[in-house]
Amino acid sequence: MGIKLPEPEKLRDIFSALGFVTTGTSMSGVLQCAYKASHASDTTVLLQGETGTGKQVLARAIHALDEKRGRFPFVTVHCSTISESLAESELFGHRKGSFSGAVSARSGLFQAAERGTVFLDDVNDLPLRLQPKLLDALQRGSIRPLGSDREQHVDVRIIAAANRQLEPLVAQGEFRADLYHRLNVIKVNLPPLRERDGDDLAALVLEFAHRYPALYQRIESLDPELLQYLKVCRFEGNVRELENAVQRMLFLKNEGDSLTRADWLRQEADSATETQAASDIPAAANLLWLIMVRNELPFPELMRKIEGELLRRALQVSGKTRREIAQLLQTSERTLYHKMSAHGIGGSKEA
Repeated sequence: MGIKLPEPEKLRDIFSALGFVTTGTSMSGVLQCAYKASHASDTTVLLQGETGTGKQVLARAIHALDEKRGRFPFVTVHCSTISESLAESELFGHRKGSFSGAVSARSGLFQAAERGTVFLDDVNDLPLRLQPKLLDALQRGSIRPLGSDREQHVDVRIIAAANRQLEPLVAQGEFRADLYHRLNVIKVNLPPLRERDGDDLAALVLEFAHRYPALYQRIESLDPELLQYLKVCRFEGNVRELENAVQRMLFLKNEGDSLTRADWLRQEADSATETQAASDIPAAANLLWLIMVRNELPFPELMRKIEGELLRRALQVSGKTRREIAQLLQTSERTLYHKMSAHGIGGSKEA
């Protein structure tokens, strides 16, 4: 008899309580698959999706819902950062004297996860040399600590996450086909944030706003204009990028109990100031493009408004004379006055 799935709303509540927030229908298949996977305690799960889509959060939720293993450890192996020279020792442990510096015996991450879950994060970055050793451990359910001549049984469940599709890597010889097939028993594909329902954006922003009360008082609502703005953002960093942006919004906010588009633009400007990256100009151009399209502004009109706003910003610089401001703008005083007049700045009615 198959697993009885909760009603969609109840299922969303279950995963939201475990940190994987979604309110729309676009994630229904993901939640259903993850819920069924949590009841298949001895079956390997492969989570695939771009960086920042919530793979680790979902893996922890699957583990927490696992009635057999949820009470036992959830141990993360960061495959992209693990030292190749020490990887065997990290994963499977070692005996005293097995290598230089091994002054005592040490258990590995597989032993630390006994009866629980080993989460292989960014498994696509696992060095090729280590892949057959991992495959051997998965197939036989046993490991051999470095320097030992005896095998040790381990009872763990494997959940792997990949931020790149593994099939092309297999075809290119960068990932072992046999290991891929061993991991690819239950596959869950997490879509990027830009492909999720707009309702998810509101739910996520509110969730993150309530998650950091030390940064700002409780947020009660989101301005509809903010949500419309967020719906056209690309979010290359996905949910992780959104969470970081919400934290910046909270830190920079001074009043009110609603998050607005102005709050978002403020944190974007602050982030750009901090990074001083070469991508500032492309990012600004992207933002201006969104404003132009959303407001149906002709290009010349947009440029005129931007020039006016830049002039107003420059004239607000404290302690600067008009001559000094003209020098900052790398123009003449005459041109500065002409442009001020055109925009109705300084004595004339502003445009």
